[in-house]
Amino acid sequence: MAAARFLVEGRVQGVFFRAGTRAQALALGLSGHARNLDDGRVEVQAAGSADAIDALAGWLAHGPPLARVSAVTREDGVDLEPMHGFSIG
Repeated sequence: MAAARFLVEGRVQGVFFRAGTRAQALALGLSGHARNLDDGRVEVQAAGSADAIDALAGWLAHGPPLARVSAVTREDGVDLEPMHGFSIG
């Protein structure tokens, strides 16, 4: 199982970014979470197949229609606690 942590910058809070991320992750069979950070970024942690994580990374680069993503930082191979489903917080 692969795992990655993403930090997404831009206009990504208040535009249904976390909800869209959750929908994409579940459709791809990933577990994890998406949460707003105090500095305006969104943190996404995902675990599952490497192909599914790559597909999620592609979606995160654009996000939902109201989002304006300016940068995505990816860290592969992170140690995640076992997760079930995909939560937003």
